[in-house]
Amino acid sequence: MDTSSRLSAYSEYTIKWATQDWEIEQAYKLRRRVFCDEQTLFEHDDRDVTDQSAQLLVALGGYGGWHEQVVGTVRIHPAGPSTWHGSRLAVDPNFRNRGHLGSTLIKLAVSSAHALGCRHFFARVQPQNEPLFRHLHWDRIGEETVCGLKHVVMEANLDHYPPCHDPVSGFVVRGYTPDYIDEIAPGLLELLTTQASAVAMERSTR
Repeated sequence: MDTSSRLSAYSEYTIKWATQDWEIEQAYKLRRRVFCDEQTLFEHDDRDVTDQSAQLLVALGGYGGWHEQVVGTVRIHPAGPSTWHGSRLAVDPNFRNRGHLGSTLIKLAVSSAHALGCRHFFARVQPQNEPLFRHLHWDRIGEETVCGLKHVVMEANLDHYPPCHDPVSGFVVRGYTPDYIDEIAPGLLELLTTQASAVAMERSTR
């Protein structure tokens, strides 16, 4: 595999609330790459006052429970006793076709807020993402301009998001499964073949 394929070939992805310093640091870096460098919505940094009270969620790529890299993120924050908002949904470009990461981040965002008493969950969505949110049982309720761009205001249908009471553990989704043993352990297949040949030769000389 080439470098880009290898980097996006994690066997599993864990979607959870961010709890470790490195998870939070990488999430902010990913947001800067997506919202500042790629989309140019902000000049230097997308962080704002909301981050002071928001809970970050992350999608972690890894192998066998070992988390290696933040490949997606979103934040949630309360706007009242029963009203929550989600924002800054970002997925690394190399992982946007892996494991439905954006959808699973949205699922945990709404479900974990639901467990905390949320009755209304809103998000301001870029128009190109509206079909995804509609598919995930969100309703369009209006439009707003954010950073000079039109956004669609949408509300999640909480009937489709049962409360998640353990967001620190979160969800695990399956990623890439190697087709060949040599992708798992380079050289192992050759070693096994050599050993099998040696055993067969030894038996033939008895």
